[in-house]
Parts: sequence; structure tokens; C-alpha cells
Amino acid sequence: MTILARRRFCGIVMALGAALAVPGIASAGTVEVRIGYQKSSTLTALLRAQGTLERKFAGKDVHLSWSEFSSGAPLLEALNVGGIDLSADVADTVPVFALAAGAKLAYYAQELPSPTAQAILVQADSPIHDLAGLKGKKVAVAKAAGAHYLLIAALRKAGLRFSDIRPAYLSPADGRAAFENGSVDAWAVWDPYVAGAQQQVKARVLTDGSGIASYRRYYLASASFAKAHPDIVQGVFDALRETGVWVKAHPQEAAAQLAPVWGLDAQTVRIANDRRSYEVRAVSAEALDDEQRIADAFLDAALIPSAVDTRGAEIWKPL
Repeated sequence: MTILARRRFCGIVMALGAALAVPGIASAGTVEVRIGYQKSSTLTALLRAQGTLERKFAGKDVHLSWSEFSSGAPLLEALNVGGIDLSADVADTVPVFALAAGAKLAYYAQELPSPTAQAILVQADSPIHDLAGLKGKKVAVAKAAGAHYLLIAALRKAGLRFSDIRPAYLSPADGRAAFENGSVDAWAVWDPYVAGAQQQVKARVLTDGSGIASYRRYYLASASFAKAHPDIVQGVFDALRETGVWVKAHPQEAAAQLAPVWGLDAQTVRIANDRRSYEVRAVSAEALDDEQRIADAFLDAALIPSAVDTRGAEIWKPL
């Protein structure tokens, strides 16, 4: 990692308050596995809370450490500069920005689409009742998030361009504050933030991703780590798949476990979880066709500097 890259990564971690937990020190010969995740990374949050990976790798000279990030963009930035080895799920847009920056990433899992798990919200009494009403309005969105693409695609559906609105690039926490105090006219965001806003401030869904954006979530690794430790990636992949099945089979129990992690009541968590597929699959080359459409849309909106060929990205295959 260059000095500049190290400084950039450290700045991101400090600015966003990433929390690093390192339980103990790895001994010589032990593989250090540094996992990054967001608060909304449901399956990874459960793996950590339940100690699943610690049990899976017990006695195998594997040491785990965990870093929490505020959103997907800084998470993959950390992966790109060598700050972490494995990333929990990020929205389908986030790898596009990382690839545009020249990141050496490997896709190692995906969740099947969950188009209703992200939405563009307005206040219950907002005069905006259709997508065309967003013209000239100020819209909060996290840059490079899945909701960023949803916003672009929704505007295009209404015959508008991204330049027809005034974007306010805000983290989910800042976006929620701006939405509540009325300093933005709309908010494009994902679950569980959508469910929280619906339940707590009675936000109205202007549109979700149905028929607009499929919203797949991808799990990524540094290309070098995936190549050097395919057995570890396999273990994480298996644990994610099993946990996804468990969440759908035990919705109430999963919601109760996630509620204190997310700072939401269990009913709100249950609403959010019902909109996510949590069906973990291996990534196929065909799945990256959606990624290419997203990349092309961001290029057309002049939001990435150059064309990206997502089909040239590395894909880890289960053993």
C-alpha cells in the first residue's frame, strides 16, 4: 500500500468512525482475516453476533477481526487499499465505483435481487406524488449506494436526467436527519433505513425498485486474498448461505437478534427483512450483465470518469 493510500484509508476510518474490534493477537503462522461490514449487513452482522465464524475456524490457525463502516463506498475503499480482506454485502452499484478506481476485487457471493428493499421516500404531506415531481428538488442519497442507481433509473423512467435534480450526498444517518428536518425534499435509501423511516416518521414511498432496479447485493474479497485462501472464502460463503436460510426460516428470532444491533424495534426489523431475499448464491458471469448496465448508467450521468467493463472482474468459484 502506498503512503498516500494508507493516509487516505486512515482518513476514511477516522472520518466515518469505523469501529475496529480485534479480540486478541494472531500468533505466527496464523492467517489474519479482516472482515468489513455495514450496520445493514444483515447476514454478516448475525455471523459476528452469533460467533459462527469463530466456531467454524476454531483450531484452524485463523484469526478474525471486524471493522464497521457507515456505507458501502468506504468499505470497498478499505478493501481496495488493503485495510480489510473480505467485504460483507454491498449494493450492486458499489463495486462499479471500485472497479472504476482500478480496484483488484473478486466477487465471491451474491444475494438474489430484492428490488423492494430500497426506495425513494418523501414526507407523508409532501406535494410530490410522482417521479416527475422530483425535477428541481433536493434529494438526499449516499454516493455510490444502490439507492444512487435507483434514483438515476427512476428519473430516467420519468423522462428526467440526474442533472434535473439537486443531489445531496449524505450518509444514511445524515440523510435521515436532513429528511426529518425538511432540508431535503426526498431521500433515496435502503432497508432497514426505509422501514425505520416508514415506521417512525411515516415516510411515504414515492417508488421502490420494482421494475426499475433489481438491487442485488454482492460480497467481495481482495483478489489476492481470494486466490491465496480459497478454503477460508469457502467457509465464509457456506456460513452466509446457511445464515440466509436461517433468517427466512426464523424471522421473529432473527429480528429480535438484529434489533439491538440496528437500534430499531423488532417489528421494524422484521418488515425490512421480509423485503430482502437473503438467498446467497455463487456469482456467475451472467450476473455481471446487471453490473454492466449500472456502470453504463453512471457513465451516461457523468458520475464515473471512464467506462468500466464489469465482465472482466474476477469471480471466485466455490470449491
